Amino acid sequence: MQMSMMHRMIQTTGGCPRLTRFSFHAPKMVEVEFDNGSLYHLSAEYLRIYSPAADSKIRSVGGEKVISGRRYVGMMSAEAVGNYGVRLVFDDMHKTGIFTWDYLYHLGCNKFPLMRNYINTLKRHGLTRDPPPPRRK
Repeated sequence: MQMSMMHRMIQTTGGCPRLTRFSFHAPKMVEVEFDNGSLYHLSAEYLRIYSPAADSKIRSVGGEKVISGRRYVGMMSAEAVGNYGVRLVFDDMHKTGIFTWDYLYHLGCNKFPLMRNYINTLKRHGLTRDPPPPRRK
């Protein structure tokens, strides 16, 4: 299922380029394109771990906020929030983060260093991207 929102050029703040296209490819990816030609494919896992909302499933390890075990998380829906962003609902029931167009641009521009930093943080704390095994009864 693909949802595409392309109503008009949407102004961003802070000198970021304008969003020209947002496509929701449930459950695994969103695609965002900006008027400077930048096109980013952002995975559900990446968006979940960099959600702008505080979440009770974040572990504090040595004073550092770390989300682990989200490799296979999916997105269930994308809901427009005004003309400035989107609320993504994930299948782990996380739904409080609003991703502004500026923030999506930031995540797109910095995808590789942010993901590398995330993986290094997990390794440093002995955590993994994989979900924990099911509990035995």
